[in-house]
This record gives sequence, structure tokens and C-alpha cells, in this order.
Amino acid sequence: MGWWQVNADTLASSRFVVSPLAEATATLQALEGGTAANPSERAWFDAHRPAYRQRMAQDPVTALLVRVALGGHWNADFVTPTPTGEGDPDFGRELARVRETPSEAARADLEVSWGGPLPELLHRPDLPERAAAVLEWVWQRAVLPDWPRRRRIIEADIVARAGQLSQRGWAAALEDMKPGMRWLGENRLQVNARDYPPRELTGVQLLFVPVTHRQGWLSWDEEARRYAVVHPCSGVLSDAGRALVPDSLGRLLGAGRAGVLVLLDTPKSTTQLVALTGQALGSVGRHLKVLLDAGLAGRRRSGRSVLYFRTGAGDVLVEAQQQG
Repeated sequence: MGWWQVNADTLASSRFVVSPLAEATATLQALEGGTAANPSERAWFDAHRPAYRQRMAQDPVTALLVRVALGGHWNADFVTPTPTGEGDPDFGRELARVRETPSEAARADLEVSWGGPLPELLHRPDLPERAAAVLEWVWQRAVLPDWPRRRRIIEADIVARAGQLSQRGWAAALEDMKPGMRWLGENRLQVNARDYPPRELTGVQLLFVPVTHRQGWLSWDEEARRYAVVHPCSGVLSDAGRALVPDSLGRLLGAGRAGVLVLLDTPKSTTQLVALTGQALGSVGRHLKVLLDAGLAGRRRSGRSVLYFRTGAGDVLVEAQQQG
């Protein structure tokens, strides 16, 4: 198994960050892999995969590049640069790091991900530009129109994991972050189930980067002393972000209030509800008060947070409207 030796100082200074490029790369992997995790994701595939397939059919060099760079056991490092974690993330600045990769370095990364000499079709100097071009295409066509919603889901995941961290410690926050990863104790973090030499993470910056698709990976920048774990948003939050509000329930309670009630299938804080719905804090607070007064929602304290949840009556109402 692969594991990192992470000392207390590194873990204490680690951060959760948002990366538009990581989201675009995860989306590209999803489009390439073509496996939907749930019905709503299948609808997303139906909307975007035909155009993606057409683009790849018209550009066999890029199609092969994507398969080699992202389709094997290892991602090509230049396609998945480690986020800097500095300031508000900007897709253009992140993408520039892919585009500006020297051709020789890109080919070396691809040989590692491919596991040997590259196919003849990829013996060319424009591979970084082609990788950047397809990532930009995915961003513009499949991510940017939906970015506000995706970002809310990502930020809600960060809030949820920060809550786990404050209440139950790092072991709980990391236990379901990505398949194959868990806290082993004795400053050891298992990062995957593969046979890979351990790495000593002392005096480095450790970043955790949520994405809304099921893909995840590791990256590092040895020169900058930065390491990153790119991981899927938790299933509860990811599915909640896609939760559908029945039209009849929206007419009965109002669209905003119905949306909050649907999201309360699992306990959530007001901060998470604001992130997931995109509504203002005051609006969410008013919706919660009405739902509490009507007996459709309850609340309980968890550490320093107040969590809201659907009551039995709320469950009955939502399920009746969904079935109707």
C-alpha cells in the first residue's frame, strides 16, 4: 500500500482548497470513462458525452493523449498540477501551468503514466497545448455553466469535513475521503492501496481538494514542497446538490423552503444549507423557522454546531410528493 508519513505540524497546517482545474480534470476523466454513479449523473452524461465523443473522433491525437495521460494507473503529472492554495482560484491561471509545460517534461510524464515508450502518434512537441485545449473545452462546455452549483457543493463538503475534524479528529475526517485512504496511526496516512514507496511529508504544505465527480488522485510539487489529495465530495453532499424538488412540493411550500426540506434528509448546519442552496443566510433561517414551527424539521446540537434534520412528518410529506 502507498502511505505518507505526515508529522503533526504538517497535518495541523493542512488546508481544504477549491480548484477549478481539478474540477475540470475530474470532469474530463468522467467523460472519458463514461460510468455514471446515479440517475442524475446519467442525465448529465446524456447531455455532454455525445459532443465529447464527437470532439475526440475529430482529433485522434488528443483522444490518445487523454487515454494515456488519465486512463492508466497513474495520471501524467503535468495534466494534474498541484494547486497552489493561494487566493481565489482562477481557472485560467491554473490552466497556464499545463500549457507552459516543456514538451520534454510532458513526454516524460506520459511515459510514466503509460508505463513505457509512447505510441508514435504522441511523438510531437504540442502535447501540453493539446492537453490544455481539451481541458479548456471541458471547462467551457461542461463545467462553467454549472460552476456556481458545483462550487456550492465543494464548499459544503469542506464545511462538513471541517466539522468532522473539529468534533472527531483527523481519523474521522479522512476515513471516507477517497477509496483506499485511511489514517493508520503513528503519523501514517494511507493514500492508496497500491504498492508505492512511502513519502516523508515534513515541512511541506498539504492540501485537500474536493471535486464533485467520483474521480480522485494524488499530486505533488517537490520544488514548491506542496502535496495534494484530490478527493470526491462526500456522497451525501454530492447527491444533495443534485436533489430534485418535486413540483408539487414546491407549490405547497414555496421552491426555496421545499429545497431546504429536501436537503434535510441528513442533518445539516445552516452554513451547509446556504452553500448547497445558494440562498442567503437570512432566507435559509426563515425557511428553517417555518419548518420547525410546522413540525417538519427538528434540530440538535453537535459540538459547537446546530444541525437541522427532517422529522418523521417531514419525511412523509417529501416521500408523498415524490411518489405523487
